[in-house]
Amino acid sequence: MNRFKTSKFKNTTPKVPKKDGWIANVRAGSYSCQGNHIKASAKMVAFSTEHAGGSMLGLSSVNPGSDGQWTVTQISCHADVVTDMDFSPFDESLLATCSRDETVKLWHVCDPEQEQPSSADLTLSPGQGGLELVLFHPTSSGLLAVGASKRPLIWDTSRQDSPLAVLEQHGDQLQSLSWKQDGSLLASSCKDKMLRVFDPRAQLTPVQSAKSLDNNKDSRIMWTKEDFLLTTGFDMMRSRELRLWDSRKLNSSLSSASLGTSSGILIPLFDADTGLLILAGLGDTGLDGFEVNTYEPFLSQGSHCLMDSPTRGVAMVPKLALDMMSCEVMRVLQLTDSCIVPISYQVPRKRTGQEFHEDLYPDTAGTDAAMSAEEWWAGGNKQVEKVNLNPDKLSKPSAPVAARPPAKKEPTSAASKEDAARHGSASSSPLTTPSSSAAPSRSPSSTSGLSSGFLPSPSQTTKAFQSLMGPTSKFRHIQGAVKHRDTHFTNLRSLNLTTPGECDGFCANRHLVAVPLSIPGGQIAVLELSKPCKLADTLPTIQNSVNVADLCWDPFDTHRLAVAGDDAKIRVWQVPEGGLTETVTEPELILQGHTEKIYSIKFHPLASGLLVSSSYDFTIRLWDLESGEQVNLLTGHQDQVFGLAWSPDGKLLATVCKDGKVRIYDPRKSTAPVQEGRGPEGHRGARLIWVCGGKYLLVSGFDSRGERGLYLYPVDSLSSGAVATSMLDTSPSTLIPLYDPDTSVVILAGKGDTRVHIFEIVPEAPFFLECSSFHSPEPHKGLTFLPKTECNVQDVEVATGLMLTKTTIEPVAFRVPRVKKEFFQDDVYPDTAVLWEPALTASAWLAGMNSKHRKMSLKPKDMTPVSEAPKEAPVRKYLPSSVYLEEKTDEQKKEELLSAMVAKLGNMDDPLPQDSFEGVDEDEWDD
Repeated sequence: MNRFKTSKFKNTTPKVPKKDGWIANVRAGSYSCQGNHIKASAKMVAFSTEHAGGSMLGLSSVNPGSDGQWTVTQISCHADVVTDMDFSPFDESLLATCSRDETVKLWHVCDPEQEQPSSADLTLSPGQGGLELVLFHPTSSGLLAVGASKRPLIWDTSRQDSPLAVLEQHGDQLQSLSWKQDGSLLASSCKDKMLRVFDPRAQLTPVQSAKSLDNNKDSRIMWTKEDFLLTTGFDMMRSRELRLWDSRKLNSSLSSASLGTSSGILIPLFDADTGLLILAGLGDTGLDGFEVNTYEPFLSQGSHCLMDSPTRGVAMVPKLALDMMSCEVMRVLQLTDSCIVPISYQVPRKRTGQEFHEDLYPDTAGTDAAMSAEEWWAGGNKQVEKVNLNPDKLSKPSAPVAARPPAKKEPTSAASKEDAARHGSASSSPLTTPSSSAAPSRSPSSTSGLSSGFLPSPSQTTKAFQSLMGPTSKFRHIQGAVKHRDTHFTNLRSLNLTTPGECDGFCANRHLVAVPLSIPGGQIAVLELSKPCKLADTLPTIQNSVNVADLCWDPFDTHRLAVAGDDAKIRVWQVPEGGLTETVTEPELILQGHTEKIYSIKFHPLASGLLVSSSYDFTIRLWDLESGEQVNLLTGHQDQVFGLAWSPDGKLLATVCKDGKVRIYDPRKSTAPVQEGRGPEGHRGARLIWVCGGKYLLVSGFDSRGERGLYLYPVDSLSSGAVATSMLDTSPSTLIPLYDPDTSVVILAGKGDTRVHIFEIVPEAPFFLECSSFHSPEPHKGLTFLPKTECNVQDVEVATGLMLTKTTIEPVAFRVPRVKKEFFQDDVYPDTAVLWEPALTASAWLAGMNSKHRKMSLKPKDMTPVSEAPKEAPVRKYLPSSVYLEEKTDEQKKEELLSAMVAKLGNMDDPLPQDSFEGVDEDEWDD
């Protein structure tokens, strides 16, 4: 019956403070090593920092100083890159570091505002080459596990001459180490795909080992509950995966979960008390939460936290430093390029901040070592004494504990009281440690909402919450879902997975979908969307003769397909009504003029029969399909053209190029660009679209370090550079933007990704409003969207499209959750342009004419707009009683209570109603 148990941590929610709650003035260093790049004790935070040679270590306190600010300092500690670090679980100021200079050093660090030690307390030189990992023992003082390039070492710091044990050499690079919670066993993962479990006191060879990993790319291993081991790594398809193992049987995993195809290494953080697991990928902006159980389901996925900046490293703050009165069960520190962001994981509970919820906090390991290294080596198995986390019962351990900030006074002025009442009581900082003998103090800083590090309490008004969080999108809760299997095309064989990065991979209109196949001759399958089915093993196709470089449907003729080939020619095909019934070998038209392979092709959005193409010859050519001739040649590019896009009014053409430039052309006036500006620094690929009614260009590309990001450029001043950027994650595929001008929502999908990013683009700061992401069940090879008329407005679908996988084509709907679905949601469905009808001919456009599409309403005749729905009676919302109680003295409260009673009962001086009644005459009484 364990599977039916309800976890008390299933609703754990990550809370991110405002920027004034972050540790700033940070310069993260190289993360090309095996460690987590940041570690925390209950008092200090240490992290690798940028420095020539990489020998510096950054240091900050966990809590802000008396002025509310964090001080960040540096220690020059090694002669080469600092590869790993760890704080002692029994002395929060004792820090161990290791480096590729072949040494391990122990430091007694102090508050960053004080002068740091100029030399280490202890230096160990194992003589095993460069060192990658260092890890304190969980129960014994002065005991370290050190990871050399191919073998683990066990070292007693009181014996500087030689290690206690040199364990068996691994077959390749050692990737991670983990002590079991009771300190008896040590587990390792290695580039040779082996998992090993050692009992260092019994033998130098592993007691359990198996070749269990599918990929030799970086892996991590960690002990969880009881005899369970958890690993993160990559599978044979290079997708990131999470696996749970029984350490006594390593040949097969108990459970696994796939986490997409991003190349960032997954770092696991596990809390044995709650079973909560946080996974952060290097270079990613998201943190995924899981719960690990000792029964099925072994892994339960929980929270997902989106951050502003990519992750350079993560660390977990010790349990004794959490704010128990706020139901904080875990705190993670995210290291980014320029700051450290605390993320507080809290369990929503009533009376938060007023009482200690004991069921969330089992007794946890204290800060007193159970034994010395000599006692452990001699066979001792003592465990660290546990402590109760109730702030009223928590006793100070004998080892030094976290410095607690002094309690701050309550606001005394009327204004401050009113502000405090309006915003609720919260902890003074996300990094504040609870008092050892009493509940955490409230401080005036809590009135600033998220500056305290926690989200406002549920008693706050939505308006106050939004003012703290900044503007949000009405589409922020958009939900993507794959439609029923009956609507899928399955058994798709021989899909071409090597189309160029400038190609979307396939294309569709409201009737047909065209998919390039890997069959010789550049064959293209054309399927009718009205006939989903399991496809036959062989299909009638279009034989393009050469490999497909790009393809697109004519927006004004649903049966005309333009295909660019490797032979620098564009072939225009006419698909018969009713779809393909036999192989088509003769194109309707061949366009020839480019001297090199073509990158991409695009039809004009308003003029019929007008096509634009870009090529390896660094030129862009315009074609009139009616005459079959080239009508213009645009120059000015110095390298490969990554992408091109017509403006919404069809007047201008924008391009993004590998030479690092974004250009705008007016093809009817000049062959040279009319504007030019600096684009993304990366040279791996880019795409662009016009947004906000043609006022801005949105470019998806890469920065100099290979991270994917979004760049927003003003069209009227392209040379001034991007007005806003948003870095997303690290992945090799270019994000393809799909934009809906009706809602200003952009959906970004990359080939081979499982996550689809969604933003609303607004023409003023902050420009990017992030919405919920869509996660596909498996990596998709392409995503395209259908006209707005294909959306089911009764189900509030704002976008519907097709997702291409290796063997299927699956419809995907993006819906906005709404309560009153019986009404037409006119706020998300403005009149839409009729994009499938031409506004003018190619010859008219070339002659200088302009036009625009007519618009139509999407409202069904039998639906009433939600703006015209009957108004419900307003419901009075009362503030919590604590607001009124905090504002008034006892005398005021007595007087108000008495007044309320009098108002309810009436004035005692007034006559009673019966006093005014008239009686009957006495002769009317019956005797």
